[in-house]
Amino acid sequence: MAKPDFYETLGVARGADEKELKSAYRKLAMKYHPDKNPGNAEAEHRFKEVSEAYEYLKDPQKRAAYDRFGHAAFEQGGMGGGMGGGGGFSDIFEDIFGEMMGGRGGRRSSGGRERGADLRYNMEISLEEAYTGKTAQIRVPTSITCDVCTGSGAKPGTQPTTCATCGGAGRVRAAQGFFSVERTCPSCHGRGQTITDPCTKCAGQGRVTEERSLSVNIPAGIEDGTRIRLSGEGEAGMRGGPAGDLYIFLSVRPHAVFQREGADLYCSVPISMTSAALGGKFDITTMDGARSRVTVPEGTQPGKELRLRGKGMPVLRSAQFGDLYVRITIETPQKLSKRQRELLMEFQELSSKETSPESTGFFSKMKGFFDTMSD
Repeated sequence: MAKPDFYETLGVARGADEKELKSAYRKLAMKYHPDKNPGNAEAEHRFKEVSEAYEYLKDPQKRAAYDRFGHAAFEQGGMGGGMGGGGGFSDIFEDIFGEMMGGRGGRRSSGGRERGADLRYNMEISLEEAYTGKTAQIRVPTSITCDVCTGSGAKPGTQPTTCATCGGAGRVRAAQGFFSVERTCPSCHGRGQTITDPCTKCAGQGRVTEERSLSVNIPAGIEDGTRIRLSGEGEAGMRGGPAGDLYIFLSVRPHAVFQREGADLYCSVPISMTSAALGGKFDITTMDGARSRVTVPEGTQPGKELRLRGKGMPVLRSAQFGDLYVRITIETPQKLSKRQRELLMEFQELSSKETSPESTGFFSKMKGFFDTMSD
């Protein structure tokens, strides 16, 4: 029986580029993968066909030969054909799904060196510190490179040796059915090297745990939830590998007076009923420590916001500042004296629609609504 055309197997045109080939193979391989179709012989057969087609078409030389001679180019040993040699299914999957499945990109570097882990440090600052900025000193327990073996893990005067099990590759390959599966070497745990005479200080790890003091610059205007990255200040790498990074996660404590929204600040200020009715002025201390005068217009209503330009937070890495919004709340008089009560009652008797337009208008609407319902 004639073998199916490779392009038809993948469902692509003969002029398809590398991206189209990879995309077509990815979809078909996921569809017919044996793990998704247990016991389905047809799916297994189709999976082998699409894998073989992609194996040849992804290689420019093999594809050129196939385009010219068809399947005959690989018969009787031509071009080193066949899925059994060299790569096989394992290499194809690492090519296509490597990043998703932790393939080549995540391996240890040669010589057993491993990048150190990233570290997280939580820091809480006040709103005043976020306004002015600061330089903070922090102490971080972390792993640093061993000063005795300089990170190699081996006792001074000795060297790590190449792992005999994996030949220094850090991984071993085993056949499982028609798959060739790669695993981390059980002898060297993926490092590619073994240490027969480890350093006495770090026990062959190439690093020791110590507490370090670091200086962190907090810029003015920084916001809650900001992350600061200190490159190379994380955990030391294994056996001389590069260090990880340190991430400072900042949180800003709630303030007793001000609430922050971006670069703007808000605060609520209670004033007397008479100040709201007659108008007036009061002073408020802003974040820069200065005193600013706020003018209350006559007839101010509860919830009105009065803006003080440029009195908010600094904008990060900018010369600009946000604004401060003063929200007015009106305090109702309490524990009135007899004379105060008499004066308020007199004021009530002298009030008209003009003095309380909102309440008068509301009750007029309510009366009209119920009059309509009773008709």
